[in-house]
This record gives sequence, structure tokens and C-alpha cells, in this order.
Amino acid sequence: MIHPQLEAVTEQIQQRSLTRRAAYLEKIRQAAERPRQQGLSCSNLAHVMAAESEQERLIMRSGGASHIAIISSYNDMLSAHVPLADYPEILKKTLLQRGATAQFAAGVPAMCDGVTQGTAAMQLSLFSRDLIAQATAIGLSHGVFDGALYLGVCDKIVPGLLIGALHFGHLPAVFVPAGPMHSGLSNPEKAAIRERYARGEVSRDELLTAELAAYHEAGTCTFYGTANTNQMLMEAMGLHVPGSAFVHPQTLLRTKLTEQAALTLLELTKQGERYLPVGLQINAKALVNGMVALLATSGSTNHGLHLPAIARAAGYELRWEDFAQLAQVVPQLAKVYPNGAADVNQFHAAGGVAWVLRELLGEGLLHADVQTAAAQGISAYTQEAYLHKEQLAWRDLPDTSPAENIVRVFTEPFAQHSGWHLLQGNLGRAMVKSSAVKPEFWSIRAPAKVFASEQAAAEAYQAGTLTGDFVMVVRFQGPRANGMPELHSLMPLLANLQQRGQQVALVTDGRLSGASGKVLTALHVTPEAASAGSVLSLIQNDDLIHLDVEANVLQLEVTAEVLASRQPAAQPKDEPFGYGLELFKAQRQLASPADQGASFLTEE
Repeated sequence: MIHPQLEAVTEQIQQRSLTRRAAYLEKIRQAAERPRQQGLSCSNLAHVMAAESEQERLIMRSGGASHIAIISSYNDMLSAHVPLADYPEILKKTLLQRGATAQFAAGVPAMCDGVTQGTAAMQLSLFSRDLIAQATAIGLSHGVFDGALYLGVCDKIVPGLLIGALHFGHLPAVFVPAGPMHSGLSNPEKAAIRERYARGEVSRDELLTAELAAYHEAGTCTFYGTANTNQMLMEAMGLHVPGSAFVHPQTLLRTKLTEQAALTLLELTKQGERYLPVGLQINAKALVNGMVALLATSGSTNHGLHLPAIARAAGYELRWEDFAQLAQVVPQLAKVYPNGAADVNQFHAAGGVAWVLRELLGEGLLHADVQTAAAQGISAYTQEAYLHKEQLAWRDLPDTSPAENIVRVFTEPFAQHSGWHLLQGNLGRAMVKSSAVKPEFWSIRAPAKVFASEQAAAEAYQAGTLTGDFVMVVRFQGPRANGMPELHSLMPLLANLQQRGQQVALVTDGRLSGASGKVLTALHVTPEAASAGSVLSLIQNDDLIHLDVEANVLQLEVTAEVLASRQPAAQPKDEPFGYGLELFKAQRQLASPADQGASFLTEE
């Protein structure tokens, strides 16, 4: 039996999206009916084949075999992407053995929020998602492919790849992850050292030593931020080979999973056994499954932006109200840092994504009747991948939790509420993730301390002026103001003040890292300060602000008459040179509100 709330939310998404989805499906139908290579001359095709081997040329000239695009975010600067270097050859070799061909069609940009945190470069981070979608489209625009393999990992990359893929929704898609690095310095220890550094108790060299102990080899970072939430979502939405999300790079199991990704995609092409265009696969039920899994694992708040943008690319309108309604009935089934002490390696060892999906599916909180990369449907993703005599296989998980501090059965969750909340009031709308915040900090009524930048707030901390109880307001951080950067560098500072006994909170139209926690934060405030009619732009120092997670309150306690008499604060004009920010002025002007995905891809 499907849970009635799940059914109701799915139905309301479908109903409000009828016209948009129908138009999208018609586009897919037309594109699918168009013969591959239609309109390409012999000269055009010669350019495609020019650098291919003789064997590949023969296969491609025959025209009967699948020809696959590989789209990758590989670079050797970022640890999470380094393992992807070898994937294209593995995929090509596997496909060639089955009489199919593949080409590396495009490399997409991949910036690292871990590198750019606290710098002006963070203003490009969210916009890189849409740029990645555009770069994906460039790679696929040649019109010679029967399907695509998408190699990506981190924050904006996987959502960008999926948005791009959905604009080629007539092509099947399989996503191929890289896997996490082995555990190093624990995430709680790392956070503690950052807080000590902010207090001046450890040197920069000591801090760097600790950071290097945490980030120490190729692979994805081990906390449950946006990168690892991405991988979980690809499983929950059926776009992975089952069990792929958190297997280490440079292992035989990872290689076998990568090979299987190529074989799986072959099955999904028109030449395969079950043609499954990604635009049909990603429907309202698949999106809801992703939302539910996100909530049950208390994943990154960045997906409050990414999932609406992904949905829009597939012809759907997702609203924050959909998240809030599902959050009422989805319990928290996993505790992974910052929601607990465990990292993703420990989460995976305890059952990981498969555990959570099994528990949700058994209670009717996932749609079972969805099409996935696995022929068995979503049930295939409730098993773990392993090697049996060096061959890929899958097995059931135990009935009881092997680590109740990491994963729980549905009937004994960590919390009945998933930890995601939609706050509303005269300040607008905002998202809160309470799962990493102690309940005693879920409510605050305190005077505002207002800043127009992350740097200004940090300077106030260093100057010792952040005294008493207060709500820090950092505005002009929305998509139209400056691209909506993450403000993660403020978390150690506010955590220190909270530990001193001050009651503090953050209200911002910006974002936070998926790894942020401890301090109550109202994120993605909409309307943003740079928008007409924004109350956020009217806040003054010492205005009382009331936040309440359980009551869903986001209120500026200033009368409407007083607010009507105020002039909006002026947006700072400073735009540091040397980061490329000036190249994205048009994108800022086009960006949609946060609750619509904060996207500059504004197609109707």
C-alpha cells in the first residue's frame, strides 16, 4: 500500500504540471522518432569517425549498433574527480566487447566548493550547475548518439548533468559515480579544530595538518554533504547501477560496477531489450522517490534548489510545500555527519542507501512502480553490491541494524520528522534543516545584526562585536544579487558563540554547505534582498526576529506601517576582479527565485 501522503503529493505535482509535462513528452516523442544522424552528410559523419579505430569505424559504418556518449566532469585538481580519469577507456572497452561504440563527447566544468568557500569564487558555484547543463547539451548536440553515460560527483555537477540529460530526454541515461575516499580524520574532529582555529587556539599550520588528514586521497569527501547526497539521489531515482553510490575507487568492485553501467545502458537503448528514455524514466513518481530518500537521510539543503530545477527540466513544477508535506510523514532513518558522527563509509558499511530504500519501500513511502536502470525496478536498489568469485552480484541486507547509531528500522527511527522544515512569515519563505541542530536551539526571538556580506560578518566576529543573543542576517546573497554563494565559513564562528552560551541563529538568502549544522539557519530566504518587495532588504539592526522550527515561523517583529516607511537597503556594488564574476552578469539577471530552483535556464 502506498502511503496516502505520498500519493497525495505525487498527484498534486502531476496535476499542476499537466500542461508543461505534456509539452515535454511531445518533444521527446518527436526527437525519438527522428532517425539518428538525420541530416548528416558523409562529410559530417567522416568528422565523427576520423579518429576512431578501424574496428570502431566498421561498427559505426554499419549503423546498427548503439553509439554511446560519455560526458565527464574529470579533472585532476579535485580529489572527487580524479578516479574518473580511467572510466572512459573502461566503458569503451566494455561496449566494444558487445559490438557497440562510444565517444568522449564532452568534458564539463567542475569547480569545488571546498576550495572556493569564503572567497568571491563561490558566487559562481551555483551558476556552474546550469553551465554544466549547457556544456552537456553541447556534447550531445552532434546528434549521433543512442544513449549517454554521465560521469560526475560533486555539488552542482550531478544536478547539472541530469538537467542537461533531460533536455535530451529521448536518450537513455546511466550515471556513473567515482566513490568516496577512505576515512581519514573524523568529521567531528575536523569541525572541532576549525572552531578552535576561529577562537585562535590553534595555528594555521595545525589547521592545515588536520584538513590534510581529512582530505587525504582520491575520492569524494566523506561527509554527507551535497556530493554524497547526489549519489544517494541517483540510486533513489534509479539512475545508477544498484549499489554504486559509495564503493571506493580503485577497487575491483568499483571497476565491475563501472563496466556494468555500460552494459546496463546498452539494454536501455533502442537497440537493446527495453528502451527507456531518461525523460520518461524521470517522472513525478521518480522525483517523489528522490525527495523522500533525501528527507529520510537528512541530505543537503542544496537539493531544495536542485530538485525543483531538475523537475522543471522534465516538465514538472516542484514546490517547497511538497517537501514540507512529505517531511511530516518521512522519519529520519540515518545519521551521517553533520547529522551524526558517522561518515559515508560507515554509513555504507551499515547498509547505506540500500537500507534506507528498503525501509521506505516496505512502508509504502516509495513508489515501487517506477522504471529504473535496473530491470527489477526500485526493489533492486534495496540490495548491496558485492563480488562473488570476482564477479558482480547483489545480496539482501540483514533484518536488524548492524549499527543503530547510523541506520534504523522504520519502526524505530532517530526522529519521526525528517528534519526538513519550511518556515514562513512576513520575511518570506525559507528552508531549515533541524536534524543537525539540538532541539533546544530550534526557536529564537532576538535582535538582528545585519550584514551585506559573509566577510563583513566575519570581521564583526574578529572585532568581538557579536555579543549577546542575536539573529545574524546576511543578505544580498541570493541568485540575482551575487549568484547565491554558500556561507559555510560562518558556521564555526556562530558555533563558537553558541558554545559560549549565546543564543544565535542565521537568516540569509544565501546557501550553506550540505555539511553545515549546529546553528539554527533559515536558508534560501525568498524573496531575496535584491528582489522588489523584499522584506529582507528592510531589516535594520536590533529589529526583533522570531524563528521557530516546530511552529514554522519566519517573522520580523516590526509593524507593517513601520516597514512601509523604510527604504530598501542598497545592494553592495563591489565585484572583485580576477574571479570571472563579470562574465555572469546576464545569468544573475535571468536567475529564477530560490524556490523555483535559482536557475538562469528560464525556458518555458
